Amino acid sequence: MKEKEQEFLKRIESHKGILYKVSKMYMDNHDDQQDLFQEIVCQLWKSYDSFRNESQFSTWMYRVAVNTAIVFLKKEKRKVDRYEIASENIKDDEGDSHIKESQIDHFYKAVQKLEKIDKAIIFYQLEGFSHKEIGENLGISEGNARVKLNRAKEKLKEIIKNQGYGF
Repeated sequence: MKEKEQEFLKRIESHKGILYKVSKMYMDNHDDQQDLFQEIVCQLWKSYDSFRNESQFSTWMYRVAVNTAIVFLKKEKRKVDRYEIASENIKDDEGDSHIKESQIDHFYKAVQKLEKIDKAIIFYQLEGFSHKEIGENLGISEGNARVKLNRAKEKLKEIIKNQGYGF
């Protein structure tokens, strides 16, 4: 295997959590998430030569992943059923891990209902990006990133509340 390919695979392996998060935020079922994950990896490989180490690999990867997810949705004309929430029966004796998993699933389903830009902003925030970094990645000012993030959080809270999960 060529050195370039080995380097690429190593980088993807160390940051694959990013790709899973993007896939889960943009697609609601497992098969679609896997398709998107593969599409992102393909796009990353196709554009790997354009990565010039001027930023961190993970930053570049976020941009490619989010842009690929947006294009993937348009190209495939896949629409998430915005009103279907899988009901899960959680038994009291299943433990905290199942409850937390349910909460995470519920959160991702709520995020899927956000507009594309709001999804990206929430994703960047979850990854610990500063307002300045969010703005740079989205091509908006730091102040605008702050405002959009607050609005996206409010929308997300409202969606979760309306789905009956509550706070």
